Amino acid sequence: MSNPATEQILILDFGSQYTQLIARRIREANVYSEIVDSMISPAEVRARGVSGLILSGGPASVHQAGAPGCDPALFDLGVPVLGICYGLQWFSHHFGGTVKRSGAREYGPALLTQRGDNPLFQDVPPISKVWMSHADEVVRGAPGFEIIASSESVPYAAVWHPARRVWGVQFHPEVVHTDHGKQILFNFARRICGCSGAWTASHYIEQATQDIRRQVGSGAVILGLSGGVDSSVAAALLHRAIGDQLHCVFVDNGVMRLGEADALRTTFAQHLHMNIRMVDAATGFLERLAGVTDPERKRKIIGGYFVEVFREAARTVPDARFLAQGTTYPDVIESSGIGKHADNIKSHHNVGGLPAQLGFDQLVEPLRLLFKDEVRAIGEELGLPHEMVWRQPFPGPGLAVRILGEVTPDRVTLLQKADHIVIEEMTKSGWYYKVWQSFAVLLPVKTVGVMGDCRTYENAMALRVVQSSDGMTADWVDLPHELLGRISSRIINEVRGINRVVYDITSKPPGTIEWE
Repeated sequence: MSNPATEQILILDFGSQYTQLIARRIREANVYSEIVDSMISPAEVRARGVSGLILSGGPASVHQAGAPGCDPALFDLGVPVLGICYGLQWFSHHFGGTVKRSGAREYGPALLTQRGDNPLFQDVPPISKVWMSHADEVVRGAPGFEIIASSESVPYAAVWHPARRVWGVQFHPEVVHTDHGKQILFNFARRICGCSGAWTASHYIEQATQDIRRQVGSGAVILGLSGGVDSSVAAALLHRAIGDQLHCVFVDNGVMRLGEADALRTTFAQHLHMNIRMVDAATGFLERLAGVTDPERKRKIIGGYFVEVFREAARTVPDARFLAQGTTYPDVIESSGIGKHADNIKSHHNVGGLPAQLGFDQLVEPLRLLFKDEVRAIGEELGLPHEMVWRQPFPGPGLAVRILGEVTPDRVTLLQKADHIVIEEMTKSGWYYKVWQSFAVLLPVKTVGVMGDCRTYENAMALRVVQSSDGMTADWVDLPHELLGRISSRIINEVRGINRVVYDITSKPPGTIEWE
């Protein structure tokens, strides 16, 4: 998909763990931002009509061999530049300043005191809290650069070069720990770079609609609909663009949430009038999972059989050359060469090429430029139900990785009922939309209990509720005890076969969010 914005700010990635946050903060100012390789050429920047550049932070030192940099000619293009942390150190070093190792790595809050008035700090209090995270620092500014803010231990906490229109900050305005960081980045994007703020959900929908129509023409498009946020929003956007040319396939693998297939049919087929093929393959999946306890084997079995079932369903659509996916921008970033200066990169199965065995010519990825919050905004703009747009993440292998041990029809039924109670109580209490994930895990152990004066020996279940911004790290949530008690009581009383509920209070790290 082509870039849908006429105004854009490019973020040159030097490997910071916060680079995606910078992009998100700029987009929150309603300005399109994109993360690019730090060695992007001045010719490409000029051709794209870029409004501004941001040099990200990074783990490197400007003095180490092979330290990442950018083409110095970028500073001659006449567009505003903002360097953050390593970005400030790199251009200070390049322009003749002195960067040295700090006496001790500074990591944590600091008080920033402004010097004079500067557009970067418009509507920011003269003294404010910022977040520092650096091992090097500028100890002598480059010629022509002026100090515009300092902290107690960092004289060059913020600088600018009026003639070059270059700004730099030693702290991280993109993180929530910097009290007025959003305002600082808003000032750079909207006031310094002069962007109008036209990057909105409705604007994206209009441009994406044109791009989709241009790409597929009169061809048929197949989309694997899972019921998750990304695939649901992708389906709604594609349907708006090409109507009945879109053919959705929902594969019921037998390990979905309770009532998932009926809810999808109601929303997409009856209300939105989409072409949707419902494939009940539960028996086949469960037969293949019989006796399997290793979580990786479960994932491979489910993934492999899904391809078989999906391919067979897709054959019923004549001349379908396009496969649509709900790929999002974090998937693209983490799977591409962008971020090569970062400490680690993960890959995603739905980025970087078509599954050869599916037999499609092209991918259609209408969400590949969007972060999750933007995907949700698009979904709301398209009129999808609130509970679908804001539903919590759900693993691709479904409940199979929340059933520890063997996956059997009876154990799936137990977990579906328990999980449904968790969702109901979390929603009724108002907690469902406050947390990242809340779900039940069926344990491979039985415990002794007493019900109605009789001894029981039944399954134990774990309740997992975590808060996170991106799923990379997570903290367990201290739910009200009354809510925990209500969930436990309902599960034990209503789900025959479970007689004990325990609460998981493990953070990530060291644990993972899912148990398998």
